[in-house]
Amino acid sequence: MSERMMKLSELPDLEQSSGAHWRPIRRAFALTGTRANAYTAVAAGDEVIEPHDELSPSAAGHEELYIVLEGAARFTIDGETFDVPTGAMIKAIVGEQRQAVATEAPTTIFVVGGEPGSALPPAPYEYWYAAEPHYLAGEYDRGIEILNEGLEHHPDASGLNYQLACYHALAGNRDDATRHLRVALEHSDGRIAGWAAEDADLDSIRDDPGFPELK
Repeated sequence: MSERMMKLSELPDLEQSSGAHWRPIRRAFALTGTRANAYTAVAAGDEVIEPHDELSPSAAGHEELYIVLEGAARFTIDGETFDVPTGAMIKAIVGEQRQAVATEAPTTIFVVGGEPGSALPPAPYEYWYAAEPHYLAGEYDRGIEILNEGLEHHPDASGLNYQLACYHALAGNRDDATRHLRVALEHSDGRIAGWAAEDADLDSIRDDPGFPELK
């Protein structure tokens, strides 16, 4: 086995007293920034996720996202039942009692968890990706709104500022475009200047007195 790539079938298969088979993804890959595991039930009706609420001394206090990789499972979360098919996802937050039973055989569930708030603030790319469909649709003002949300957490992010420069240029906001371009260049490792030199999105502001020198 390689710590770079494994098939699910290559992971250790550790049967638990409940009958579920634990696939220790985090341990197998020696991950230190991602908490992930998988569980398999070999027969319909078998427990695949044990009852727990993430508040016990042995728990990690995680909110959890469950993804059914194969088969199907019936989840019960705080008394509410959900039938979850292959490819579907379901979440449970800290303090919610959750468990799952396989309704098909075999059923494997991938679980990723983390402490509430540990994934915040979102990385700059999330705002960039969320704004991209508006860029493609020519909805520059809406794209600007989304990118500005990212600046609240990452004011000096070169990628966000560069995208804002492009969006503002396309929207006709010359001063804002040159201002964000200067910030992007100031905090870039050099790649931004290369992009800006050839990016047609910026053509409308190249004659502006505030357009920065590209080095």
